[in-house]
Amino acid sequence: MTLKKLKAYFATTSALPQAELEKWKEDPRESVQRLVSSYEQQQKNLAAEKKRIEKLWSLEKNLQRQGVKLIAGIDEAGRGPLAGPVVAAAVVMPVGFMLPGLNDSKKLTAKKRATLQTTIRQHAISLGVGLVEADLIDELNIWEATCLAMQKAISALTINPEHLLIDAMPLPKVAIPQTNLIKGDQRSASIAAASIIAKTTRDKYMEKLANKYPAYAFEKHKGYGTLLHMKILAEIGPSPIHRQSFKPVSALLNNAK
Repeated sequence: MTLKKLKAYFATTSALPQAELEKWKEDPRESVQRLVSSYEQQQKNLAAEKKRIEKLWSLEKNLQRQGVKLIAGIDEAGRGPLAGPVVAAAVVMPVGFMLPGLNDSKKLTAKKRATLQTTIRQHAISLGVGLVEADLIDELNIWEATCLAMQKAISALTINPEHLLIDAMPLPKVAIPQTNLIKGDQRSASIAAASIIAKTTRDKYMEKLANKYPAYAFEKHKGYGTLLHMKILAEIGPSPIHRQSFKPVSALLNNAK
């Protein structure tokens, strides 16, 4: 078999029988040996990723063994920015769903988040999103606004979850059994899925706001307090979607008086 055909064969075969792999190891061509070595490394990486994803589902599987079937992961995006909304997502996935690459959204590139969010939306049993704008954040405070966004996300689900896995924040106003996890987006597959939906939803929303307020370059910093954002704020002042209760913005407003 030519090297070109062999590359195509390896690329389209998910798991070569060991006996066949051993046969190719006897091929005298160095190029084939490099191909075999690369294939074996890919298989090791795939096995390691499968093991990691299985571990991410351990909390959900433990609840499942206790008779809990519908488990929603809850997470937010946008607590820290100086502008724009805080967005929360609630996601109910089939427990054990194998999604390579699933992780805390902050550990992923924008391209990888976009790919994963498409798969999550396709396979979720139910998915809800909640959003609280900057003016209400100023009125309530960011903690209460985040809780409200999470409550909205849960209400937007088309099913009633039996248990909530929430990244860090308790929701005392929600009468559903819940578990609050520090760094939950790194410990639960459901929360990781919610973190990706919340992040991609908010980023897309901020890109739309960038068209409405082009001078602020929201498409680049998404409202976070980057050097670019702070430079623009100092030059032209806050926009209507800036959080006036946040210190860097309130300081500018006070100086302008």
